[in-house]
Amino acid sequence: MIDKRSVLGIDVGGTFTDFVAYDFRTNAIKTWKEPSTPEDPVEGIVAGLKRNGDCDAIANVRIGTTVATNALLERKGATIAYVTTKGFRDVPFIQRGNRRAHYDMSWVKPKPLVRRRHCFELAERIDAYGAVVIPLDEVQVRAVAAAIRAVAEIEAVAVCLLFSYLNPTHELRVRDILAGELPGKALSISYDVLPKWKEYERASTTIADAYLKPVVGRRLKAMRGRLDETGLTAPAVIIRSNGGEMTLEAASEAPVQMVLSGPTGGVIASRFVADELGIDNLVTIDMGGTSTDVSTVIGRKESFTTAFEIEWGVPIQVPMIDIRSIGAGGGSIAWIDKGGMLRVGPQSAGARPGPACYGRGGTEPTVTDANLVLGRINPDNFLGGRMQLDVEAARRAVAKLAAVIETSLEDTALAMVRIVDNNMIGALRSVLIERGLDPRDFTLCAFGGATPLHASALMREMGIPRAVVPIHPAQFSAYGFIMTNPRVDRQRTTQLISTRFDVERANTVMDELVGQCVAELAAQGYTHDIEVHRALEMRYLGQNYELELPLAIERFEPGATEKLWALFHDTHKARFGFSTPGEIIEIVNYSVTAMARTARPALTEFGRGEGEPKPKAQRPVSFLGGPRSVPVFTRADLLAGQIVRGPALVEEEASVTVLDAGYRLTVHPCGHLLIDVEG
Repeated sequence: MIDKRSVLGIDVGGTFTDFVAYDFRTNAIKTWKEPSTPEDPVEGIVAGLKRNGDCDAIANVRIGTTVATNALLERKGATIAYVTTKGFRDVPFIQRGNRRAHYDMSWVKPKPLVRRRHCFELAERIDAYGAVVIPLDEVQVRAVAAAIRAVAEIEAVAVCLLFSYLNPTHELRVRDILAGELPGKALSISYDVLPKWKEYERASTTIADAYLKPVVGRRLKAMRGRLDETGLTAPAVIIRSNGGEMTLEAASEAPVQMVLSGPTGGVIASRFVADELGIDNLVTIDMGGTSTDVSTVIGRKESFTTAFEIEWGVPIQVPMIDIRSIGAGGGSIAWIDKGGMLRVGPQSAGARPGPACYGRGGTEPTVTDANLVLGRINPDNFLGGRMQLDVEAARRAVAKLAAVIETSLEDTALAMVRIVDNNMIGALRSVLIERGLDPRDFTLCAFGGATPLHASALMREMGIPRAVVPIHPAQFSAYGFIMTNPRVDRQRTTQLISTRFDVERANTVMDELVGQCVAELAAQGYTHDIEVHRALEMRYLGQNYELELPLAIERFEPGATEKLWALFHDTHKARFGFSTPGEIIEIVNYSVTAMARTARPALTEFGRGEGEPKPKAQRPVSFLGGPRSVPVFTRADLLAGQIVRGPALVEEEASVTVLDAGYRLTVHPCGHLLIDVEG
């Protein structure tokens, strides 16, 4: 039985739903998995709760879900209306003038999440200084409400008026009128969603929030009801894209904040691993059943961004952990393109039917099938033996592909694995080399059920000298959920320049943002150990993009801003190689982050072992140089300080670490597996 002081982390993935329960009194950790049910994600949660765990023992539940992500990517959100200032209803359709590919004449601009016939205009106007130029006509607002009411399929309304981030009075009044005229319809206004400049980005983000509200609201309401039915009455929260948390009710009101809810946990947990091991820079890679997510932890801090796009050119600009995702997972399907070339992914077999070896009707060859054919996965030990894998079904699936490309079964499986490795290398390059970061300065943090199978190959191809396979790699994101700190981010645009810096106005904006962040944490029940971090986004006047400068001060003081301008010059020179002293500096955005420091799980150290461990078995495994008989170790039997030399396999209930020849694995006192080059 898990003690009442335990916290439960749940990561709803495309193939499996992962569970991690931690008892703060005994430091006991319990992990398990359950096949996901994409058509009804709550079903997988309920099944996992029934299989393992005393619901009465759980004090708090933290859930990472792809409900919002899938609704956006699959275009299965609500039909919405868009209300804006007269003359600007085409902004979501015009988008930006740049193209994804300059010379691709067949490229088609992605469609926005709203139809043009559902866009409405209001003859009001606020100027670039926040002054009212044309007053709001409330009669016209009610006429727009009537027009929206006449379209039965519209479930939500997005409102984005010009310069409302400077003066929200018109937008707030439109919200109040529409709420009264359109009861039952969800409302999103840009001042609540994204009170920042850049009209298109603000409109796109607000539209996405409205697009998600009815769908996410229904799903989360159903989730709470189903959890209650299982006897789990503990408070449940959803993990935000920034790694913080919010109640189910708050998530329903701001669904755009949970677009990257699921993958954040692994990055958060990686930061704790970096602290434990004394590693400054990690590149994280999470290969699950459907996708691979990569990110970085630099200086033992997660990387954040507001530059997320649903599709190229359709942005969502809320603060989130910077994660790049590609369609590469254990369930990725191998296929032949029109040119006769072997490809892997992004199509996935998902949870149902899943890879051919799952025995659920899948017949297409997947990466999991290939690894099984190569001998890297023990068919009798999948999920600790709870799920028997069908080796012959995997061989038949891969054999069909082998017949087409006229190679042997093993060579085809090796080719599939090498192609998916190359796909993941492309993702790693995008967060390292393309940003000017040297892979040799990083340690690879390999988690997700499938990543440890590929860790050695990724190290070799990327030139990364070290890797760590953390404890519970197959449930590592759920593990991160139990370690995360509640976090709230707020941003606002208020443009001021260095030659006419209004100290009072700057302090007012920052104080309001701090108050909003602290109030939201208090609404979640966190009032102690609050940390507040302030930052400014600044640029030289006339530049297109801003630099973020963390602030070490709580308030701006008259006559004491010269240090701020000097810091910007220094930061600009460090980032771009030059600075322009004497040039006018513009402050564009003000950012505040508030975090509540909560109890952190303590890991129990392993007993120390002497010498090299003894393998439990030998098994033939196919590598590039041909099949080899390699020793097989059970991870639970390894002790701190013991060393395993490749080639070898280290098995656990839900994952396998493949150690190539020339690599060495050392067991850390807390159970992490440290991999480096032999000698």
